Amino acid sequence: MRALIITAVQAEAEAIGQLSDTTVVAGGVGRTNAAASTTRCLLEDGPFSMVISAGIAGILPGNDLEVGDVLLANECVYMEEGIETPEGFQDLDAMGFPLGEFRGNHVPVDGPLLEKCPAHLPRGPIATVATCSGTDELASLVEKRTGAMAEAMEGAAVLHAAGLLGVPGLEIRSMSNFTGHRSAQQWDIPKALESLRNTVEAIVSSFKD
Repeated sequence: MRALIITAVQAEAEAIGQLSDTTVVAGGVGRTNAAASTTRCLLEDGPFSMVISAGIAGILPGNDLEVGDVLLANECVYMEEGIETPEGFQDLDAMGFPLGEFRGNHVPVDGPLLEKCPAHLPRGPIATVATCSGTDELASLVEKRTGAMAEAMEGAAVLHAAGLLGVPGLEIRSMSNFTGHRSAQQWDIPKALESLRNTVEAIVSSFKD
């Protein structure tokens, strides 16, 4: 099982470190960088058995996650793709222009890979956003529209690109902060990076058992 791990920034890649049969790449922040880096690595450095989008994330309202917790995505949800109408937001499926062979903006993770992950780790949707939530209003909107427990900026794009090339994928996020009003946010990036390293190492090891 050879794994490709895509992070956004070098600090996340360095926190994960070198793992056996694993390539860790800091692909850049945001969906365009994430998709391009994933595609390039799969085509130029493969073959890989799986792709993992890994990094830190912000906790959205309405759940019990704490800073330092790790969340496994059971789906990755694009936040913005669609149209705002007087009747509300519509995704691209509703417009007749589907993003891919999946439901609306909900990019699936690989079920068999998710089943192999440690059972004690929480599962839930993770939103992929272009604009992070620095206000309570935006944090509530992201949660309402996507049903997600946390937000980051790359996961759906990584798994979308991997899926187009036939490679199964997961998203793993360690909680670094709460979303909402910027001045009231609580952060602990070192704690989140430590949790990320320990969890990714455990998950990659479990795939080899």
